[in-house]
Amino acid sequence: MSTPTSTPPSDASVDQNPNGPDRPENAADSAVRTVEKRTIDHVPLDERHGRARDLFTVWFGSNIMLLTITTGALSTALFGLPIWAAVIAILIGNIVGGTVMALHAAQGPQMGVPQMLQTRAQFGSYGSLLVVVLVIFMYLGFFASNLVLGGQALGNATGLSTSTSIVIIGVISVVATIVGYRLIHTVTAILSVVAGGALLLSFIWILAVHGTPSGTWSGGSFAWAGFMSTVSVAALWQIAYAPYVSDYTRYMPRDTGVRAAFWGTYSGCVIGSVLPMLLGALVGSALPKADTLDGMGSLLHGISTGVFAIFAIGITATNAMNLYCGALSTITVGQTLFPKWKPQALGRAVVSIVLFAIALVPALISADDFLSNYENFLSVLLCVLIPWTAVNLVDYYLLRHGEYHIESLFARDGGHYGRFNWNAIACYFIGIAVQIPFLSTTMFTGPAAKSMDGVDISWIVGLVVICPLYYFLVKITGKATALESDTPVAA
Repeated sequence: MSTPTSTPPSDASVDQNPNGPDRPENAADSAVRTVEKRTIDHVPLDERHGRARDLFTVWFGSNIMLLTITTGALSTALFGLPIWAAVIAILIGNIVGGTVMALHAAQGPQMGVPQMLQTRAQFGSYGSLLVVVLVIFMYLGFFASNLVLGGQALGNATGLSTSTSIVIIGVISVVATIVGYRLIHTVTAILSVVAGGALLLSFIWILAVHGTPSGTWSGGSFAWAGFMSTVSVAALWQIAYAPYVSDYTRYMPRDTGVRAAFWGTYSGCVIGSVLPMLLGALVGSALPKADTLDGMGSLLHGISTGVFAIFAIGITATNAMNLYCGALSTITVGQTLFPKWKPQALGRAVVSIVLFAIALVPALISADDFLSNYENFLSVLLCVLIPWTAVNLVDYYLLRHGEYHIESLFARDGGHYGRFNWNAIACYFIGIAVQIPFLSTTMFTGPAAKSMDGVDISWIVGLVVICPLYYFLVKITGKATALESDTPVAA
């Protein structure tokens, strides 16, 4: 496989590892206290560091949070499933969705650029803006959702108002985003132990100490609509991370390997998601009429303050990941429109603050009706993400086999990939269109979903249609030969 190229960096990165790309730094050399200088520029091979096992803690630690618990609670509190059906649906959704998500992880070490910048190779430099802008809204949606839950938890633990707590959570997240990549990796590793311990203690306390209310294990009723909705929500939770994963692997050595990157990401994200979702399902089954946080507070009486404090602090790291990816994507849009703009640490800081200010408004407004708003947000998000992930994976694994001309990704005219790739753009809109009849949400239920008693299989239809469609469109239009013959210029 040819070695992808990059435009040589104009200055040295503060993240460079003086011990070499494959050897860990000692404590004195740690860059945890150093602000990351790079943004969306290519990471040269001599600045790569880290191991695939580091990916486990990034995704395990970042997923043990209140939003994951709330997502699991949808299965029993909103969809009305019995606990046994909720467990099965959560497992299926995470296992399947995690496979799609983790396949993107290998792209970071191979290409050394952020995930959404790579979209230029599939959609063209200007065509990619459609997808990148939508993904920015996704980052802001998750950021705002985390602000609400983190603020409520911090308020419960400290007595502060929810609004004040929301602002505090947001400010801490902004600071972590400004420091950047390595701090996020370090904090999520710590959270894997601390938040993981709090999660384990929560299960023990509810099941063995406090006990569950009567009806917890026999409540709810099975319905395919609720079951498939839970599968879809769990699958989306994983697929929604697809635009993130290369952002956290792009500094890794290029020889990290597809399998190692896949399994490090997959195991951390799936295990780290399933466990808190199961806790949420348990809380929803035990107290289906209660708000998720109120239900947790009741079931964890005696230790709730400590657990909420840990989860509230932990959510700042997860939100830093949302804001960090959102900042990189915003910079990608800005640099497409204004190619002379070369933002580094200061540019990322300014963008992060602006995004925080934008997300703060819906967080403060939606705090009182969070669960319903969040479920609708997930449904719409799934519809627009599926065609992108299908195009990206087919393009990377089946058409170009991981070989990309990196310099073209930074060219305003798209270089080898042009300004618009109409095959990808057409597939994107077709992908959204074919899903609409199968959507089942509180806002809209398509005719196909109605005929199946509200069962939502839209994301499955989207993947099944778009993957082969994009592949054969590229082959038929003669683009495949050109794509596979791109020869990267020596760095």
